[in-house]
Amino acid sequence: MASLFVIHGSDQGRRYDLDEDAISLGRDNDNGIQLHDSEVSRHHAEVRGDEAGYQLVDLSSSNGSFVNGNQITEHQLTNGDRVQLGRTLMIFTGDDDSSSISLADEVDIVGQSPNVAGSRIIHSMSHEEGSQIIGSFDESESPWLARARSNLQVMYRTALAVSHTLDIDQLLHRIMELIFEWVEADRGCVMLLDQQTSELVPKVSRNRRQREDREKERLEISRTILDYVLEHREGVLTSDAKDDQRWDPAASIVKMGIREAICVPMQGRYGIVGVIYIDTYTAPGRFVQRAGNKFSEEHLKLMVAIAHQAALAIEDTSYYSAMVQAERLAAMGQTIATLSHHIKNILQGIRGGSYLIEEGLKNEDNDIVRKGWTIVDKNQDKISNLVMDMLTFSKDREPDLVPSDMNELVNDVLELIVVRAKGAGVELNFSPVDTMPELLFDPELLHRAILNVVANAIDACGQSSPGRVEVSTEHSVEEGKVRVVVTDNGAGIEEDDIKRIFSVFESRKGARGTGLGLPVSQKILREHGGDIFVESTLGSGSRFILEIPAIIPDPSHLGDTLAGFRIE
Repeated sequence: MASLFVIHGSDQGRRYDLDEDAISLGRDNDNGIQLHDSEVSRHHAEVRGDEAGYQLVDLSSSNGSFVNGNQITEHQLTNGDRVQLGRTLMIFTGDDDSSSISLADEVDIVGQSPNVAGSRIIHSMSHEEGSQIIGSFDESESPWLARARSNLQVMYRTALAVSHTLDIDQLLHRIMELIFEWVEADRGCVMLLDQQTSELVPKVSRNRRQREDREKERLEISRTILDYVLEHREGVLTSDAKDDQRWDPAASIVKMGIREAICVPMQGRYGIVGVIYIDTYTAPGRFVQRAGNKFSEEHLKLMVAIAHQAALAIEDTSYYSAMVQAERLAAMGQTIATLSHHIKNILQGIRGGSYLIEEGLKNEDNDIVRKGWTIVDKNQDKISNLVMDMLTFSKDREPDLVPSDMNELVNDVLELIVVRAKGAGVELNFSPVDTMPELLFDPELLHRAILNVVANAIDACGQSSPGRVEVSTEHSVEEGKVRVVVTDNGAGIEEDDIKRIFSVFESRKGARGTGLGLPVSQKILREHGGDIFVESTLGSGSRFILEIPAIIPDPSHLGDTLAGFRIE
């Protein structure tokens, strides 16, 4: 489906599907796509779909509609077009028929077979070895070729810098370091455009002078240069401002001690994201003899190329941030929708039980009151368990290891859930190991983990007659492990579903399940240094193995917050 994805602006990270023949965009809430941007008109533009694709039509907006930086009244959108309304920048993604084409029948990954010709590796090369192709050259070769190799190495190192980080500040510092390595600049600065105000904001600056000299001078950048670079979208090189007819003699560049300067736009795929500025500086009243200029047209070309690489990296980072935000919004929406559904069902149960209690009190019928209270109490347990699962899953915590008896803990869990098992017609059996020693673990957390797994096993036996859940404990001295094994004779789990049962909100219980139980149990086991393993056969049932290290308390350190322990 075609869509508009917001990469800059107040709605950054949102994706809007174009699922109607005509959908309007604007600030008012009656638009198909509402943009929270004060520079967007109430009814700004409209996207119209037809057999030819999608067309963007401006609705006589105050600030205009732009596609790929050009103002339009009507424009046929193509995949990858950047649409700007006010300060909101969106990327248009069209219908892609190629996504439905499968290459599975055209490409095979084959293993060793007598019928398949073998492939022999002739030579291999590491990333470091590959970079040496541009790292060394013959001193006798021509100066032109030497400069070309040097420039290629600069671009190669720049490409490495921009591909190894998603931190914009770290990226810009590395770019400035590279620039100062190969050009004799005295000062430099990288400024990025603020997406909300369209103003340049300094992000990184560097000065080659001593600290005491830096404290006396301040990097003043000519507004004339910046305006020219942003307006014309091209880099400039100035060597003597008084002889350059492009500059107004009254402008700021003439009044400063700049001797040479390079300023280039950071031009990405979707527009200018900032500028890079470097200069040499001679303070007023000082004269420095030097033959020739430090900056040349070749430096300008390389600066333009470097700025473009940096701009692409910044756009990629911004796009990645927008995607992360979109995923967070989607996860938040899914969480709210799922939890709201379960809470609504619980509240309905409490409301029904409260109604029975009210009726029983009116009629002084204790049987009706007891029945109503049973319903209320049952739903109180449900909402309590839901909240506890949410808190456990959302919060990382170190287990509070205390000496405990695993058999006793499992028995407590089964006593708590035996009524539920009887109500579901499920036989619940426990086979504890006789040689279970006292171990260090967090009984409160493991109680919740085991309870969730046993409850799932009981629910899985709903269609079995009779249903049966077997719970046992194991202690392996050789492996240094303790296990709680929960086996049911339910319908079993499909192989593909086994990979997903520990994903949040993945539930096979319909309205009865929250999709939090197994993820919470897995998290608790892993916090103890263990894990949950699943074995299942369709039609025969499933086997869940909860395993943690068997940590034996050291009696000599029990008084010291159990700091000492040994793993058997």
